[in-house]
This record gives sequence, structure tokens and C-alpha cells, in this order.
Amino acid sequence: MASTYSDLKFELIGTGDQAGTWGATTNTNLGTAIQQAITGTVDITFASADVTLTLTDTNAAQNARALRLNLTGTSGGARNLIVPAIAKQYIVNNGTADTVTIKNSSGTGIAVPTGVTLTVFNNATNVVVVNNYAPTFAAGQMNLQAQGPLRFEDATGGQYVAFAAPTTVATNVTWTLPGADGTNGQFLSTNGSGTLAWSTSSGGITAGKSIALAMIFGF
Repeated sequence: MASTYSDLKFELIGTGDQAGTWGATTNTNLGTAIQQAITGTVDITFASADVTLTLTDTNAAQNARALRLNLTGTSGGARNLIVPAIAKQYIVNNGTADTVTIKNSSGTGIAVPTGVTLTVFNNATNVVVVNNYAPTFAAGQMNLQAQGPLRFEDATGGQYVAFAAPTTVATNVTWTLPGADGTNGQFLSTNGSGTLAWSTSSGGITAGKSIALAMIFGF
């Protein structure tokens, strides 16, 4: 009987087939197809249009089989990356200038913003995020430290959010930005209940500046 192929296009040799040559097929399965699915990275190039990835019956390298998809090229606006409707995990690195939604033909998918790397899972019906829950941390289990150029922005991208320390806030606080940017020498501070305001008191973040916060979790 002839070979068949798995969802990820590993060649499944039929009983009694490929006598004397099955070793080459097995080596390609292990050294190319399976390795690509576990650790492979491919560049997916956009040219101002959506991109569709497909899988065909061959155990040779194929873009849709790779674990990590590095999105490059000219997006020319928000785009879709359409992947085969099979169970498959992807790490998507969006190096284009626009948001790219990774989806299959039947689902709504997950939007990956520009400059973001996101791990998603294609469950053959839709593409969903791998993690959508963060555990509750006890006191002392999370430490925020200044590390580099990371900042929090409001919905318009026009104002930066930073927090004065020490600050104790209630659970599920909604942080509200002040109405206008602060002037030189002012600080963005909080009253501990979700209200942010520009002030001249010490301990805040200078207007127009930004800080980096690295989350260090202890378990």
C-alpha cells in the first residue's frame, strides 16, 4: 500500500513498502519534518496582502509546519496570516509595521500587534492564545525593577503611565490618565485608588520620560 501522511505531513510508510529505501524516508521524517515542527523557524514575507500557508503531502520542509513564524516584509495595513486548520502551536513574531491576525479558515483568530511575539494554538477550529490567566501572587512574590526602555501608553498612544512607589491599590483598579500631558519637572503620581495626576511631589516619574518594568516572579 502507498504511503499516507499525518496532519503535519510526516510520511507514514505503507506496510511492506519502500523495501531497502525506507531508511531515507525515516531520516527525512526525523531530521526535517519532526525537527521543523519542534524547533523550526521560518520567515513569512508579506507584500501588502494577506498570506495563506498550506501543507502538502511531502515530508520536505514546509513553512506551515514550523514552530516559529517570523513575520517580515511590507504589510501595507492590517493583514491576516491564514494557517491550515489542524491542531498546531505557533510562536508568532510580528516584525511588520502593522497588526497581523493569525487565523485558520473557520475562526476569527488572534491579532498580533506590531513588534510583539505571541504564542498561539490552532485547535483546528480557531486560533487562540496559549495563556489567558495569571495566578494571584502573594506579598513579596512580584518585584518591579527599572531595567530599560519600556513604557505604558493610553489608548491613543499619546500619554505614558508610570507609578510612584510605594503605592498600595485595591484589587481590580481601573487606572485613569490625567487629561493632559504634564509639564517639565512634574511627576505622574497616584493616590492609591486608581486616580493618576501630575504633581511636583517627589517619588514619581518625570513628565515626558518613561521607565522599564521587569517582572521577576518568585515561586
